[in-house]
Amino acid sequence: MKKELITHRIPKSPISEIFRTLRTNLQFMNTKEGLRTLMVTSCNQSEGKSWITSNLAVAFAQTGKKVLLIDCDLRKGRQFSIFGVKPTPGISNFLSGIDSNGYECSENVFDVIQKTPVENLDILTAGNVPPNPSELLVSERMQKCIRTLKNHYDLLVFDTTPSNLVTDAVIISRYVDTSIIVVEHKGTKMEDLKRIKRDIENVGGKIAGVVVNKVPISTKRYTDAYYYYGNSSGDVKLKDVKRKDKNKIVSTKYEEEQEENDYIEDNEDEKEKEDTLQKRDQEKDYIVNTKNNNIQEQPKVAKDDDDYEDRVYDDIKKSVSDIDKKADKKDKELKEKTKSTREAAMNRQRDILNIINRYAEENENGD
Repeated sequence: MKKELITHRIPKSPISEIFRTLRTNLQFMNTKEGLRTLMVTSCNQSEGKSWITSNLAVAFAQTGKKVLLIDCDLRKGRQFSIFGVKPTPGISNFLSGIDSNGYECSENVFDVIQKTPVENLDILTAGNVPPNPSELLVSERMQKCIRTLKNHYDLLVFDTTPSNLVTDAVIISRYVDTSIIVVEHKGTKMEDLKRIKRDIENVGGKIAGVVVNKVPISTKRYTDAYYYYGNSSGDVKLKDVKRKDKNKIVSTKYEEEQEENDYIEDNEDEKEKEDTLQKRDQEKDYIVNTKNNNIQEQPKVAKDDDDYEDRVYDDIKKSVSDIDKKADKKDKELKEKTKSTREAAMNRQRDILNIINRYAEENENGD
């Protein structure tokens, strides 16, 4: 079994919770008749259709339902590699009546169904690549097979081909209760999605909705959700998981996902640090300028000093004290100058009075 089965390997991860949410939404959309058959398709290749189908099937099996995953991508099926089972015999061998060795295949479909390591989940692989996949899927034997399997399983999940390439998915959509379309974030064209929707509805198929895959995630929300749900024993530890592609969806490589989170988190920390330091410098300049416009520029405080405000305040206080001392000195000098000026005026006044008195005495003597 590959690491792609996140819902089985790490059931408490936020990725598994997303699949459980998708499972719940599908169940509530089919409350009257009940969801018995479900098809998953996509517009183009490499959009994550098989990965989503396998994890969604596991999510349904975890509720106690007996689930059968049928790989109807007869051209390029890969569900056998995800679950680690034998690729043949599969549904193509059963429909064609020929096994992988060229001999007649069993007419009992349960002979080609395999058990998976997941409880309550069985798998019917695609089998050998036939020359006429579309003809096999549209045959009466295929319809009879589905009716038989519905009597033994609570839910049938079909993994089909990309709809833009071949019509196999459109054929299967007629046999199932509802279908979901997997699209790639900023990769799938709207014209392709509209075309698939139109083709499925034209043959009488129903569409439950669209699953957008490969969406970039928020690092903080992802890590917060991870720690909220926690790790069970035997799960991969968060610190041991690494990630390296920033734009890649949380999908088949869980190790790459965390390395991306670390990369984004480091960049966010650097940006946050720069913003904090810039804001700190602005606050420092504001304090200096508003306290006293006449104060000379103070020495810069180290950016990594946590008590920079106290330092700035002390520097301002010291500068104000220096100004007060200079003012007191000037006031003292002015007082001393005023005192000396007053004494000089009084001395001149005394000299004038002495002259006047002396002149008056001389006139009295008749001189």
